[in-house]
Amino acid sequence: MVQRLGAGVLASGLAALILKMVGWQPATVPIAQALEWQNMPLFSQMSFPDPVVETIMHQYLQGLDATGAVVRHQGIWIQTGMTVLAKHKERVPLPAASLTKISTTLAALDRWGPNHQFETLVSATGPIKNGVLQGDLVITGGGDPFFVWEEAIALGNSLNQMGIRQVAGSLVIEGDFYMNYQQNPALAGQELRQGINSKFWTPRGFVYRYNIMPKGTAKPQVAIAGGVKVATMPSPKKILLIRHRSLALSHILREMNIHSNNEMAEILTKDLGGAANRNQLAAKSADLSPDELQLVNGSGLGVENMISPHAVCTMMMTVDRVLQPYKLSVTDVFPVSGRDKNGTMYGRHLPIGTAIKTGTLNNVSALAGVMPTRDRGLVWFTIINRGGDVNGFRKQQDEFLQRLSQHWGTPPINAATPPIPTLLGESKRNEKLAGIQVPLKKVSLKKS
Repeated sequence: MVQRLGAGVLASGLAALILKMVGWQPATVPIAQALEWQNMPLFSQMSFPDPVVETIMHQYLQGLDATGAVVRHQGIWIQTGMTVLAKHKERVPLPAASLTKISTTLAALDRWGPNHQFETLVSATGPIKNGVLQGDLVITGGGDPFFVWEEAIALGNSLNQMGIRQVAGSLVIEGDFYMNYQQNPALAGQELRQGINSKFWTPRGFVYRYNIMPKGTAKPQVAIAGGVKVATMPSPKKILLIRHRSLALSHILREMNIHSNNEMAEILTKDLGGAANRNQLAAKSADLSPDELQLVNGSGLGVENMISPHAVCTMMMTVDRVLQPYKLSVTDVFPVSGRDKNGTMYGRHLPIGTAIKTGTLNNVSALAGVMPTRDRGLVWFTIINRGGDVNGFRKQQDEFLQRLSQHWGTPPINAATPPIPTLLGESKRNEKLAGIQVPLKKVSLKKS
């Protein structure tokens, strides 16, 4: 009984939030009472190793060896609170594929906070007469990595509501504007030009996304007479029409991690000043040695991106710590088994309520996250596999976690937790500000 109580009180402040998200409460000790215990110095220093977990881990490694995987190329770290339960090659940097996005997630949260919204400014260089903007329509990007079809449709409708049906000039792109993850500003501008004029929609793009938007959504019609221009200098005089705010960063990160979206990760890394700056932010926030975090890009594509299993878990736990003051948890920025069915959760058989991040390359399969248990509270884990059988690795990872879950026991969990909507295309995030002149110094272009 003492061992079970000690493990429960070592759970982080994430406990109350993750329990709420996955819909379960311990049957024996109310979570509020458990959280009171964790602040007591005596219990915060208690440590209870688990030899059964060591046995399960060694059996798992033996199973990998039997399939031809080289054991020394596999990394494992399992931890609850301050207690390390199992480890193997735990501080050796290994190719971790999209576990790299955990560092991108942490650095973004550390830099901006989960409620941050990227701004895209929409301005005009001339007056509006009889539905025609007598000048250029200027888009000043602010690095939004999730400006997609629905956002363009909503923006076009906002322009229509302001009385703009045509633009006599061109569509001018300034700053860091991305559309549908397209980082080439000219191509991003072409997609936006298409998105704000439903006459040019294609079935596989805008029509498909429009059809899943709320019924009654208008189809915008903003015709651009000129072409798309990429500004080399900011327009000297323009009138601000709309300030578009992105979804909150927590929503953006969850979408990135559910689908392991490489383009979003690269854009966020660019917004953070590049991979080296991102690495520095993540390492400092998690108090990690740079030797355990050797990453060259934001997405994790390429075996050059290497992280130690220990560093991965530490970053996941730090993400939770950064989110706690906002009453959020890792379940708000990573997919959760039982809640999220698509993306990287598709085809996985993980214990219900487990929040995860996956990573996959041709010869790499990695999995990290946190699993709620009855006896050990929240258990954080990292599994990094390298070899030839990626599908086999995934199956064995799931079985490994299921064995651990059976050993510690599973709490009663509501498996019917609905997914969190992304709320793309919200008109309320388009703040109409017609008549405000934009000071030149506030829209100076970033160097890419």
